[in-house]
Amino acid sequence: MRKFDYSFLKDGLLPASLVAAAAGISSLKTMAGVRKEAYARVFTELEAIARVQSVKSSNAIEGIVTSDERIAAIVNRNSAPLNHDEAEIAGYRDALNEIHMGHEHIDFRGRDILRLHDIMMLLTADESGGRYKEEDNVIMEIDAAGNRRVRFRPVPAKETGRAMEQLELAFLEARADAGIHPLLLIPCVILDFLCVHPFRDGNGRMSRLLSLLLLYKNGYDAGKYISFEEQINRRKAAYYEALRRSSDGWHENENSYFPFIENFLTTLYRCYKELDERFAVVKGRKVTKKARIEATVLNSLTPISKSEICNILPDISPTTVEAVLGAMVKSGAIRRIGSARSSRYIRE
Repeated sequence: MRKFDYSFLKDGLLPASLVAAAAGISSLKTMAGVRKEAYARVFTELEAIARVQSVKSSNAIEGIVTSDERIAAIVNRNSAPLNHDEAEIAGYRDALNEIHMGHEHIDFRGRDILRLHDIMMLLTADESGGRYKEEDNVIMEIDAAGNRRVRFRPVPAKETGRAMEQLELAFLEARADAGIHPLLLIPCVILDFLCVHPFRDGNGRMSRLLSLLLLYKNGYDAGKYISFEEQINRRKAAYYEALRRSSDGWHENENSYFPFIENFLTTLYRCYKELDERFAVVKGRKVTKKARIEATVLNSLTPISKSEICNILPDISPTTVEAVLGAMVKSGAIRRIGSARSSRYIRE
């Protein structure tokens, strides 16, 4: 059976880049905590936006989709799910809310993991909800020609309960070690969870819920305000490549966690940096709303719409955003693509 051992995270053999990335994120976390006190209303509005994006993106990664209007209606409980996909979307909403509201009382324990899975699957009437798999499963991939192949064989069903117990105990032991940074430990545990693949369905979505849970429990809550799942979905190919590289040799205890750790930290760093961009603060002074709007457009790598800017800067009125965009177009700083409601803006 696979041996779970995270002692390598403190033996000085870690790449310096990973250690530096973890330290950098810790600094950004401190800054975000200070701003949360000063901009409580903005953080509340960002959390509502991020919750919709998280539910949408985590399900989209698995091919579970519906319209943006339906996603918002389901997340905000303005409508009941109308089909199986929407039931899965609503289940993720409920499990995510459970973590948002009660992460202090939930842990990486077997009973809590099973309960979260049960919540996530409840509305689909799937009898496997809250139970480990009873049949062996495989992770398939399909090439450009439509040919299927087995990319990874997870732990057999008969060994799953024992594997999850050993994973939990290894995590608890490592977490108690002051010499192991939580930001380096969390992605290792999530990788191992994915390689065990303990459920018949929902393993990917559960891995993202557990990522948020462990981050929140360690004070890294940027994913509440900038969707962690959306950041993964934006760069899905890089995520799956890191997962492939780090799972190679996993059964033989010969895999390298480093590619997955790097991808995980990069994703979290992007959350904090994007959160940082919501608050244009220079030398302790609040910058004007005009400057914040200008910075949002000029820093965007892709064309951005007025509604997207309003989502990024929820404390600024659409009228102000529209006025600033008009002035920027007139001055030649940006150009408008499209017209009317489909207008988007990009740096010249």
